[in-house]
Amino acid sequence: MTITPRRCPRSFVPTFLIAISAACAAHAGSIKTNDPPVATLADGRTGTIAFEAPTPKSSRELVSGKKTEKSVIAGLLTLPALVDVASASHAKIPAMVVVHGSSGVLRNDWDWAKRLNDMGIAAFVIDNFTGRGIVETATDRSRLSASADTAGALAALRLLATHPAIDPKRIGVLGFSRGGSVAIDSALEPIRRAVIDDDLRFAAHVAVYPGCSVTQVSAHLDGSPILMLLGGKDDYTPAPACLARADALRAKGASVSVVVYPDAYHGFDSKAPPHFSPRRTTLRHCQGATDLDKGVFTMQKDGQTVTGADAAAEFKACAERGVTLGGDPEAREKAPGEVAKFLKPIFALAQ
Repeated sequence: MTITPRRCPRSFVPTFLIAISAACAAHAGSIKTNDPPVATLADGRTGTIAFEAPTPKSSRELVSGKKTEKSVIAGLLTLPALVDVASASHAKIPAMVVVHGSSGVLRNDWDWAKRLNDMGIAAFVIDNFTGRGIVETATDRSRLSASADTAGALAALRLLATHPAIDPKRIGVLGFSRGGSVAIDSALEPIRRAVIDDDLRFAAHVAVYPGCSVTQVSAHLDGSPILMLLGGKDDYTPAPACLARADALRAKGASVSVVVYPDAYHGFDSKAPPHFSPRRTTLRHCQGATDLDKGVFTMQKDGQTVTGADAAAEFKACAERGVTLGGDPEAREKAPGEVAKFLKPIFALAQ
C-alpha cells in the first residue's frame, strides 16, 4: 500500500502528527510526494519530504570523489507530541533516520518511528527504493547497490541538521537488515565524507539484524557508538559474521555493543510467525570486504583471498536462496528497551 501523506503545515498541530504516526504504524508501502526536492528544512516542515541523494553503483564509486548520479528520494518526518516548531524558545530535540531493509518500507519501520516519537525523538523514515525505481532487492541484490542506501541515509542526516527543531549533534541512524548494514557503514569516514563535506556525523548507529558477511572496511571511523541487535537463529544474515565485524570495529577503536537473542530469526521484531521464504537471496556463506582505504574488493574462496574478476565471480557464486523470517516474542519485547537504553546517554534523554 502506498503512503502519500501531505506535508504538515508550518503551524504545528500536535494531534495532526499523532494521527500521521498512527496511520503510518498501520500500513506498509512506499513514500511518495509530488513536491520538489528541498535542500533545507529551515521552514520547520514535517510530513513527507523529497530530497536528493547520490546513487552510486558501488561503495568504491561513492568514495572515489568522481561525480555520481543523483536521485530524488523521499522520507516522512514526524516529531514527538507537544514539540512546537514555531517556538524559537523550544529546546531542540534529537532525531533518528530510519532505514528500511530489502523489502522496502514495512510496518515495523513505522512501529519504530512511533516508539522513537514516544521517547521524545524525531523520526525520519526514508524510502531508498521508490524514487530510484526499485520495489525490492530481496530477490535480486544487483538492482541497487547498498552504498546507495547509505548515501540516502547520510543525505537525510544532512537535511535533518537544517531543521530548527532538531539538534544537529544528536541525530542517529536506525536500520533493519540491509538498512542495518547502512547503519554500520555510515560510521566509516570515507563513506561519510563522500556525502557530507563538514564535521556533521551520526551521533549513534543502531543496526538491527544487519548483513555482515560481505562488508565495507576502513581504518577511519566517525567515533560514534554502535549497537547491534542480532538473532541467534538468523539464517539470512547470521549473527556470527556480525560478531566478527563487531570485533573488527572494536580493534579500530569503535565502541560497539551487541545483543543476541538466542531463539530469534531474521525480522524478529515482526509480529508474523517464523516462515520459510524460498526466493530471497542470502550471502550467509560468503566472506568478503571492500577496503575503502585501498580501493580493493576481496572475497574468500576455498581458504584463499581472491581479488578482481575472481572476487566478483565468487561474490555471485556464493549467494544462495531461501531464508527464514519471522518474529520472536522475547526479542520483539526486549529490543525497544535495548535501543532506548543505548540512546538515553547519547541523546541525554529523560530517564
